[in-house]
Amino acid sequence: MSQNSSRYLAEIAKNVMLTRGFLPDFSPQIQKELTAIDQPAFNKNVIDLRDKLWVSIDNDDSRDLDQITFAEPIDATTNRVYVAIADVATTVAQQSAIDQHAEHNTTSVYTPAQIFPMLPEKLSTNLTSLNPNEDRLAIVIIFVVDQTGMFSDYSISHAMVHNHAKLAYNATGAWLETNTNPPAVFSSVANLAEQIRLQDKIAQQLKSFRHQHGMLTFDKIETKPVIENGMIVAIKEVQKNHAYELIEYFMITANTVTTRFLKEQDIPILRRIVQTPKRWDRIVEIAKELGGHLPLQPDSKALDAFLSEQRARNPETFSDLSLTIIKLIGKGEYVLQMPTEKPIPHFGLALKDYSHTTAPNRRFPDLITQRILLSRLQNTTLPYTAKELSHLALHCTQKEDDAEKVQRRLIKSAAAMLLSSHVNEFFNGIITGASDKGTWVRLLKPPVEGKVVSGYLGLDVGDRVKVQLVGVDIPNGYIDLKAISR
Repeated sequence: MSQNSSRYLAEIAKNVMLTRGFLPDFSPQIQKELTAIDQPAFNKNVIDLRDKLWVSIDNDDSRDLDQITFAEPIDATTNRVYVAIADVATTVAQQSAIDQHAEHNTTSVYTPAQIFPMLPEKLSTNLTSLNPNEDRLAIVIIFVVDQTGMFSDYSISHAMVHNHAKLAYNATGAWLETNTNPPAVFSSVANLAEQIRLQDKIAQQLKSFRHQHGMLTFDKIETKPVIENGMIVAIKEVQKNHAYELIEYFMITANTVTTRFLKEQDIPILRRIVQTPKRWDRIVEIAKELGGHLPLQPDSKALDAFLSEQRARNPETFSDLSLTIIKLIGKGEYVLQMPTEKPIPHFGLALKDYSHTTAPNRRFPDLITQRILLSRLQNTTLPYTAKELSHLALHCTQKEDDAEKVQRRLIKSAAAMLLSSHVNEFFNGIITGASDKGTWVRLLKPPVEGKVVSGYLGLDVGDRVKVQLVGVDIPNGYIDLKAISR
């Protein structure tokens, strides 16, 4: 097997998955259960919303469609938004072999050469996916948005829905931002272009409102290996656009609505939080070093203003500053919230009420919350005790961290694979880290990071350097470089 092939990368991915304690394959018992699962029949006991012009927008290659959206004007300044989330809970029985596998892994893991889905593809890309031209059961979250971006008058229902068009971020975002090259499906679905324009307008209103209230905006460099004919041929940067933001701000609002609804039920719930930064003093120091000023006490509004200023002043190094601040703020985590407890806010989103609810095919916390939500809508017994939720919160937090490490490791292995035929060649880059642990450089082209193993004395974050590639280790994802000149 070629060490430059995607098959080799998939083999590395499976080994790393096992090392991190994941189950990369589905058991025979799961396969047996799948044979007995069919598409849920049309449910006459739920609301029929199939006539709405529902549409999905996701990654270009996504097949597990968790959400579809629709919007309609109420008057000249107010609109109503509908977010439909795939009903997974009705199909995946608690404590089934499928459920136990999902609970163990807690998330789908996306690596360059292979996806390890949390649920079998018969479910996640078919029976419980909101695929185009199919009737599906869903949880529908409805809210009203005014011209300032504030939402109100929310409700949640169990409903039948129908996805009328599948769109992708890249093509839709490019059309929204340039008004050229509309997606081909626009010509075959009446009023689809106007629908997407309306949704984009509302999403930008929601975005404006959230940032006025302290939501933090970062620019992280996200990369994706390009595979052609089974070989890694490039590493490309993934850019956010209006289509991505449309879904992002609709989902943030849907998550907030669901959390508030469940809080009103006075029951234990699973929350998603980012705690107030324990290392705020270091963030203040960094701001001062860059000519900025932050208050001594954590303040998300002040931090977002500083970040916006730095993005405008130093766009080339802002992604590296973003990563530094993200690390100092700390990771998101899942926590149990009891009815009598004061909620811990999500510092990064500047929200008091937040849970993960909009991706039940690929995140187990969302499936947990969906089961709790359905129990309230159907007036049935709660599916989890507080003790069980507390355990699951810790477990899901740990497995999310494990999944991120698997994904980062495989991105590094793909980068090492791409550069393996370029040993001794020279590249330009920017120093992204300099500490006792080592000195790191991000190459400008291709956009990958490696370790400076020679000539690193005197280098500091932000320095532009010329480096020479001295070696790679594909299984471990190592890229070793020698600094030649500044």
